[in-house]
Amino acid sequence: MSTEASRPGPAGPAGRAPGALLLCRAEPESVAPAARLLRERMLLTRAGDGWSVLVPEGGPWLHGGEPVDRVLTGWATALAVGASWPVLALWWDADRAGYTLAAGFRRPVGYVWLANGTPAGEDEAMRTFATRLGLDPVLDVQTLDQLTKRASATDACTRLRALLAFLTRVGVTLPTGLTPGEPAERLHEAARAQPDARPVEWPGLRTAVRQETDAVTRPHPRHGPWPPWPGAPAARLLALAQITAGLPLTAWGVRRRSAGWITAGTLLLAHGALGLAYGLSHPRD
Repeated sequence: MSTEASRPGPAGPAGRAPGALLLCRAEPESVAPAARLLRERMLLTRAGDGWSVLVPEGGPWLHGGEPVDRVLTGWATALAVGASWPVLALWWDADRAGYTLAAGFRRPVGYVWLANGTPAGEDEAMRTFATRLGLDPVLDVQTLDQLTKRASATDACTRLRALLAFLTRVGVTLPTGLTPGEPAERLHEAARAQPDARPVEWPGLRTAVRQETDAVTRPHPRHGPWPPWPGAPAARLLALAQITAGLPLTAWGVRRRSAGWITAGTLLLAHGALGLAYGLSHPRD
């Protein structure tokens, strides 16, 4: 999945403005603490049974010159690492549209369509996508494979909308108006209209540390404590793995001047450092 061909910044008069949505397979209460650490202004609301959606304002690609797909891949990776839930990033610009699925420490997988709907990804990505979301490896994959075939009069955002329609079988139901291809202003209007919508903003270091501490010590309602209890061997290993992964990601982002990957790397470093520090200051009996 390449991110090099995207063209940053707003589209021209005949093009489509860049936009993005972040779907998280978790309740808003679980998503909010991690999303705040991205230090980006977003709106958070429910997106179906067991799903939430983050609607970013889009500063890095609208004003900062970053390709939207590169930023979204970094954000999805940062949110998914250390969480028990996957993150599906949907993005589009004047030239292309696509998705990135991030889950834990595994390499993100994604697919791209050119503006006119021409498939530009690898078929294997769709199969991996289905496996990581727990879809049927035969019937569901056959349906997804249709999105990798050429089709007349089907543009890239229509492909994304078809993907979302397919994902209703795993509980995804986006609120009305949160539609791939819409400009950021309309996406925010649609998100703000939801009764449970809430802003997600950087609360400051002290508040962020407290929120993250609460998050890591609160049992997940379905899967038990995740990340593992601070001070436990598994928690220390997870923290060390986050730091080990965060250092090269941050360095790579600095070299490429990529805000998305810098954010992913620094968030991993912050998670890991917090986990180690909490484990040392609150040892288990």
